[in-house]
Amino acid sequence: MTQPSPELADAIHLLAEEAERTRSGGGRLVLLRGATGTGRTTVLEAAAEQAAALGLKVLRARCSPGDTAISFATVLQLLGPVPEFADLAVDGDERATAAGLWRVLRAYAEDSPLLVAVDDVHLADAPSHRWLVESARHIDRLPILLVVSERSQYDLDPPAPGFTHTLPPALVRTHTLAPLAPAAATARVRARFPDASRLWTDACVHAAAGSPLLLGALLDDLDESRHPDVPETTAALYPGAYPAAVQWWLDSAGPATTEVARALAVLEEDPGTCLPENEITPLLAELADADPTRVAGWLTAMTNLGLLTLGADGRPHFPHPLLRDAVLTGVPAARRRTAHRAIAEAMLHQDAPAEAVARQLLATGPVDAPWALPLLQDAAAVALHEDRAEDAVGYLRRALEEPLSDDHRQRLLTELGSLEYAAPRSSAAIPRLAEAVRLPAAPQDRVRAAVALGTALTGRGRTRKAVELLRSVDVELDGRPDLVRTLHTASVLLSDQDQEVRQEVYRRLSETADRSPELVGTAGQALLVRHAASAGLASARDAMRQLRTLLAEPADPLTESFLVGTAATVAQWADELDEASRLVDRGLAGQRPDLLHPMHQALLNSRTDIAAARADYALLTAVPDTVTPSNTHAHTLIALVETGRVAQASVLVAGIDLREAPDSWELNRFLYARGVVRAAAGDAAAALHDFLECGRRQTAREVISPVVTPWRTAAAECRLALDRPLEAIALAEEELRLARVWGTPRTVGRALRVLGTATGGRRGLELAEEAVRLLRAGGPAGTEPALALIALGRQLTAAGEAARARDCLREAEEHAERLGAVGLLDLTEGILRKGGARSPRRRTGAASLTGSERRIAELAAEGRTNVEIAALLHLARRTVETHLTHTYRKLGIRRRTDLRPALDQTAPRP
Repeated sequence: MTQPSPELADAIHLLAEEAERTRSGGGRLVLLRGATGTGRTTVLEAAAEQAAALGLKVLRARCSPGDTAISFATVLQLLGPVPEFADLAVDGDERATAAGLWRVLRAYAEDSPLLVAVDDVHLADAPSHRWLVESARHIDRLPILLVVSERSQYDLDPPAPGFTHTLPPALVRTHTLAPLAPAAATARVRARFPDASRLWTDACVHAAAGSPLLLGALLDDLDESRHPDVPETTAALYPGAYPAAVQWWLDSAGPATTEVARALAVLEEDPGTCLPENEITPLLAELADADPTRVAGWLTAMTNLGLLTLGADGRPHFPHPLLRDAVLTGVPAARRRTAHRAIAEAMLHQDAPAEAVARQLLATGPVDAPWALPLLQDAAAVALHEDRAEDAVGYLRRALEEPLSDDHRQRLLTELGSLEYAAPRSSAAIPRLAEAVRLPAAPQDRVRAAVALGTALTGRGRTRKAVELLRSVDVELDGRPDLVRTLHTASVLLSDQDQEVRQEVYRRLSETADRSPELVGTAGQALLVRHAASAGLASARDAMRQLRTLLAEPADPLTESFLVGTAATVAQWADELDEASRLVDRGLAGQRPDLLHPMHQALLNSRTDIAAARADYALLTAVPDTVTPSNTHAHTLIALVETGRVAQASVLVAGIDLREAPDSWELNRFLYARGVVRAAAGDAAAALHDFLECGRRQTAREVISPVVTPWRTAAAECRLALDRPLEAIALAEEELRLARVWGTPRTVGRALRVLGTATGGRRGLELAEEAVRLLRAGGPAGTEPALALIALGRQLTAAGEAARARDCLREAEEHAERLGAVGLLDLTEGILRKGGARSPRRRTGAASLTGSERRIAELAAEGRTNVEIAALLHLARRTVETHLTHTYRKLGIRRRTDLRPALDQTAPRP
């Protein structure tokens, strides 16, 4: 006998008991009920083997839908193998035929006990069904065990009366087969694949959905060596027993149930269709033209059986993507598109979120409905607001498939091309933007498209082409000076990426400003102020005064971002960091995320520059994921050096190939930063080469002031390291001259420090003292105060003033520790140790916290917000944030909730 599965053992044992009873002369009807695939046929086969072993004659029939039109088809299948019944005639008189069949069956049973097994009795032809029911009424008087299996499952079609609904309960013994429990399903998988992982096994169990039929078919299709992961599509399965089993389940359920199951599967092709069950039910009913009450019942019944499962949203889902895909197998693409459109329209009528409806439209093709285009654009806007640009691109690409007027298409192409430009390895952005520029549209829309295309071309290293494009659009805008100014301003900003083009564009801008200042506008004038500042021709005070005047004038909407972004750059150079931050925030708030604009990246670069000026290493040490040298790379490299991670910085430098890098200002910044890394690694000659090359390129761009890149003092320090002091002094003196023009403590203090070190002696000491005084009294200066104090400490040591030197070095140590500048901290401690000072105090752990850091950390650990702490201690909120950043670093923690355990580890330092 075939070894039965454990979960069917109770049913088989029941039939074995009844077979023994039948041998003693008592008849019985046993009804096996169960859902599709729960093992009814398996139990019948096992019962037949048992009965034969006990000496019972076995008569078997399996009903099918194809036999329903043939009278007594099931009975003839039962009795056909019996020689005595071979010549039995079935005529048109059903009553007489039934009586004759019963007499012959009774005579046969008197000769030997019988097992009459009928599988899927619900599919029997009507005369056979009536004959079997009538036979069951008298079977208790004969040695006949009648076992029938009946599908018992909730379907969309109203159920037919069951086999036993007219029989007395005393005549019937009923056994219902339950779905396969997860533990039993897991055991089956383990039996077939003993080495399968827990995840692989669980995936099989979910895909089987409680059905022994589906599990067996799936395991027949799967082979662990070929399927390290259980696939999510039936296309990956061979020979395809699983999808065939799913199709059989659907066929058994009927067309109405199949339609609802497939509608649910279509709905789940987008897992984000966020409708609750009370809205899903009428939607499925509408799609399948079914009774909503029956649909609700079906969902509940299928969930109880395990063929559906409740998700976190409370809605029923298919428990595995493979099952959902198998339900959809064979559904024509056109039918699925129609279903998705119907779902979208139904969701629209139910006021579903725009994105949920739009995801259905992604699978429909054009619907040519007035609501489709605005809905897709709304969904794109939502996705952008949530920083999901890839989703927004998908919605806009789909929107392009709808019938569009030229102006709608032009605006859509501009938005889509702008978003596609940011996608890695995208090649579609520039052709889309070029088409947008060519299409007829309102002048303002054409200018937006041209600026976006120019930005994209510049980003791909084609700056001259970008400027020529803007100029070609410029000549078509007679009578619109505001739009002409926008194009001129954009050209100037884009030209920063190419040295030769930059010189030409700034020359034209200056000539236009002299000849027709109204054509330049406030943004163009701001760019000229920035140019003068970088060329060493203006002081910080004068530059900021001019920019504040320009900012106070009425804003031109199309050029305001250029004005604000330019002012933010100069404010950062001038160490007006709070004002620069406000301007960056204002500029970014005015940017449309769906339009490519040259000022967007410029504002982000200004934000990075501000973080560097504040030595905010937490924002600077994240390694960029691009290989093209950028401003972000430059600041990251310097931050890594200043935080003592020179080796990591050297690895990052080695991964950047400059051979294909565009000749832009960002390359110059990177060269400077690479020089910093090489100098920190002890390669003064290579560092000097980088600094001098940076200086050559900056000078060629007319960027003379050290406020952008202080390459002269950096090169001077390398020349000192290479024992060339006279050359170092010349470079430092030139930087000091230019720094005094600009006039900020940071730039002047740096130049004084390096010149003092290069000069030495009493004059050098005076220069170092002047640098320290200036930086102590000035505004934010990053690491410059610590560097000046170190330089002064060394000069004082050389002059024999050891006590003053130690005081300076201790102050430098405190400043470096407060910033988290580990490199400077190590340098300072090394100098102190060399001079015989005591070992420096700990700089990690709770004992290393300063008094201010400890007070703020204690309040934060109590649950106070940064704003509350600032108010309690009369501090600026940014000061609180800075102290907490230093505290996290010293304690080696990342979250506020970790503060209390870390503070409690060590008693506070006296």
